[in-house]
Amino acid sequence: MALIKTNTFELAINSKGDPNSKKLALVLPGRLDTKDYECFNSHLVYLASKGFFAVSFDPPGTWESPGGIELFTTTNYIKAVNELIEYFGNKPTVLIGHSRGGQVAILAETTNDLVSGIILINANYGPPTPPDPNKIIDGYLADYRDLPPGNIKTKEQKKFLVPLHYFTDGQKYNPISVIKLCNKPKLIFYGTNDIFASPQEVKEIYKTLPEPKMLCELNVVHDYRYDPKIVEEVNKVLGEFLDRI
Repeated sequence: MALIKTNTFELAINSKGDPNSKKLALVLPGRLDTKDYECFNSHLVYLASKGFFAVSFDPPGTWESPGGIELFTTTNYIKAVNELIEYFGNKPTVLIGHSRGGQVAILAETTNDLVSGIILINANYGPPTPPDPNKIIDGYLADYRDLPPGNIKTKEQKKFLVPLHYFTDGQKYNPISVIKLCNKPKLIFYGTNDIFASPQEVKEIYKTLPEPKMLCELNVVHDYRYDPKIVEEVNKVLGEFLDRI
């Protein structure tokens, strides 16, 4: 892990590959997930083997990235992506995002011409799921995540108290309308047992997207990180997509 300072944030990152590479790949964790999950490290290693300087990071205010949890919003996540692209030299960049990280990849693509392609792994396409009222404590949502390496459900979990502003901020964005205008290469994975974005929903979205595009079904639940074989399948298909673009 390294700690870097962009224009606005301090961000904890993991990286693989040659920092002098002419190609950058950013791997974006889902909501309250961490860069240290084994699936993301697997992607970094694979992307480095394809000639990328590959970076994953803890979004602002989460895990090892300094600052309070109030920094964790969709707006700041997008801003962090753009600032990282600048920090690493404004190189052509591929964004790979899981879940809410996929949504951020869609939204960041529209704000940065250096993004050359997006890869969405079981992405979310709507606003943040409204919080369960029973989990709200003094205006905060109590939420929990597995500890690294994240390939199994852990009995001990990291607790986050997420401000409700996270949800109101997320309402500002409409990723479906944005991705329909994306003419850059797009690889979309969907899980057959994903409870957040059903196969039918993703296929209907895919039909509306301009070329170039590629669709891949994964026989998995939303959190694909629990299945090492699926993680390897993602790497394989990701590599085929990158060779094409």
